[in-house]
Amino acid sequence: INTILGQEYRWPTTVPYVLDSSVILKAFEQYRLKTCIDFKPWSREPNYIFQSRSDRDDYVTIMWDQIKKGKKNNFNSYDETESSSLGVPYDYGSVMHYSKTSFSKEREPTIVTKIPEFLDVIGQRMEFSDSDLLKLNRLYNCTTASIFLDSCQFEEPNICGMIQGDEDWLNGLLSNKGYTSTGVGFFMHFSTATGTQGDKAYLESRLFHPKRRSQCLQFYHYNSGGIDDQLNIWVREYTVKNPKGALRLIQKIRGGRRGSWELYHVTLDVSDKFRVVFEGVKGRKPSKGGLSLDDLNLSETKCPQYTWRIRDFTRLLATTPAGSKTYSPRFLSPDGYSFQIGLNINGLKDSPNKIAVYFHLTSGPKDDNLQWPCPWRQASMELMDQNPDIQHRMNNIKMITTDPNETSTDCKTQSYRY
Repeated sequence: INTILGQEYRWPTTVPYVLDSSVILKAFEQYRLKTCIDFKPWSREPNYIFQSRSDRDDYVTIMWDQIKKGKKNNFNSYDETESSSLGVPYDYGSVMHYSKTSFSKEREPTIVTKIPEFLDVIGQRMEFSDSDLLKLNRLYNCTTASIFLDSCQFEEPNICGMIQGDEDWLNGLLSNKGYTSTGVGFFMHFSTATGTQGDKAYLESRLFHPKRRSQCLQFYHYNSGGIDDQLNIWVREYTVKNPKGALRLIQKIRGGRRGSWELYHVTLDVSDKFRVVFEGVKGRKPSKGGLSLDDLNLSETKCPQYTWRIRDFTRLLATTPAGSKTYSPRFLSPDGYSFQIGLNINGLKDSPNKIAVYFHLTSGPKDDNLQWPCPWRQASMELMDQNPDIQHRMNNIKMITTDPNETSTDCKTQSYRY
């Protein structure tokens, strides 16, 4: 996968588009989160799409006799006078790579990888690979991403430029209780095992300069302390009226599930420069531990409306038969529709070993005031990659749109199907 040579073939960092589906808006956000590239409505600029590396044949074999008539031009390769790899190694996992059966006459492979283990890897369409991002950012000279603000795993001694109060959050090493095996496992910890009720510790981020009026703060929190220990999320906003910064409370986290790393998404609504402040507060109840933080990510994106964590997933993966479905709790959409997610962890009986995801509308408390059969609503379901850095995650995103012209009814269950 190469880039065509010649500056005249580059878009400016704003790429024109024609909007055929709102699904594409989700893809735009991934470009903005991971590169400096943005988008604008198309105003009749020419198109430039190009691929096929000059060194392709070192890594894959093209099965020319399996390619459909008239499609062989899709497998042309171009030498280094026409294209550049931008110094990035060949990437079997690129989102731009053809799959093994692309343009095949009879579903037989048209591309065979010279390393057999990658045969079923090529053609992934989940997300950018790290090499894809490296190329895009080199091609457009990106030094920062458009809507990315920060990611911190506390692996470095400078703890991502964060500022500590007098009662320190300490940089600790993850034990066997960690939720991720990546990195060396450092996190921030405020001990509530000693001290008195009301003791506080502050951890304050570096300064951020937002471009939008809404941000999503994502982090993992582990409570090994007292049941009434509390974590407060503040923002310190710097305005003309408050040039030294004014604190505003965003959310309190108290109680909840203890003894495991829990994922939190917190929506911020800041338009001026700001810092995020984590405040740990010791409660009255006895404690043998404290409050811990890890894997912070801050971006100018929308937080998900709901998060469903499937606990003990490794065991379920090993024991759940194909065709057996696991259901999420019921959720309520902003306009009142009740829904839940169904997941075949090991696929269907006739298609095992592949995860199947379903979106179900369910009966809810506001049904009498809603329009049925729920026309033109869109749902996005995202299986989250465990990479701690949001810019390097390859999440698997599926979207559906309810079309009232494409429904059928089930007389037994008195339900609509889209």
